[in-house]
Amino acid sequence: MENLSITPAPRARRPRPQVVSLTETAAARVQEIMARAEKPYAGLRVGVKNGGCAGQEYVLEYAETADPMDEVVQDKGVTILIEPKAVLFLIGTVIDYETTKLSSKFVFRNPNETDACGCGESVTIVPQDAELDA
Repeated sequence: MENLSITPAPRARRPRPQVVSLTETAAARVQEIMARAEKPYAGLRVGVKNGGCAGQEYVLEYAETADPMDEVVQDKGVTILIEPKAVLFLIGTVIDYETTKLSSKFVFRNPNETDACGCGESVTIVPQDAELDA
């Protein structure tokens, strides 16, 4: 009998879902802010830090460069750089920009949020289980 070697064809990897997405309003506001910045930036860095009365706060800041471990998301013409330690906290988040009579602000609609303080400045976030997406 002949020695046949059967190698299965590699399966195509399914595309990874974006960690975060922007609404049209948020994307337009980020583009406007970046266009007025003092110098060019690589994108908008999004993260989570410990703080506030509910335990955690969202962080938005200019990113001069992409760090090697950043999760890079391109959405509606905006480059979003997500800190590695924040990825599991932000999976599925939609970032919006709202304007009311009293304020204008970015709003995070995060399915992983379990609580928020009364003023809305801090939240409690349970990280997504990495095993669910494997």
